[in-house]
Amino acid sequence: MTGRAAPPPRKTTRSSFLPPRPGRAPLILAVGRLRAGPERALYDHYAARLRPPPEVAEIAEARGSAAEIRRREGAALLAAIPDGALPVALDLGGEALDSEAFAARLARWQEAARAPCFVIGGAEGLDPAVLARAECRLSLGAMTWPHLLVRALLAEQLFRAQAILANHPYHRAWRPG
Repeated sequence: MTGRAAPPPRKTTRSSFLPPRPGRAPLILAVGRLRAGPERALYDHYAARLRPPPEVAEIAEARGSAAEIRRREGAALLAAIPDGALPVALDLGGEALDSEAFAARLARWQEAARAPCFVIGGAEGLDPAVLARAECRLSLGAMTWPHLLVRALLAEQLFRAQAILANHPYHRAWRPG
């Protein structure tokens, strides 16, 4: 034993390369409750790496016919969109951006001081009134994803966008020709 005290442990985070983003955190507004399980673990993994981490607001799943469910959930989603937020509907019919284009879009919204509010529908999708209110409609591709898994996919893409904007090598843009 040498008598010298060990240096204090260094506090590091896996996402320390990302500068804090000015403005408000993005809001994820979603139908359904994300319970403990693999979808929650995956979402938490990426959300914890974001600076600032996204806020999440959950809307209860409605009951009734498909049209009635969409109408009820849509009304609740519309009521929960904060004033001044930029509503972004995640919808199969939306624009499919690659990761670099998504990062560029987020940067534009950030420069305009508009916090995005990503709206995720339930099993029946989004009501036409929600789609009409959205200032942007994005698709995660042509495949249909479970609405609970969409949160994790979105959190990963938000983290990837921050990495792209910070010129961090997390995102590897090279693709075979």
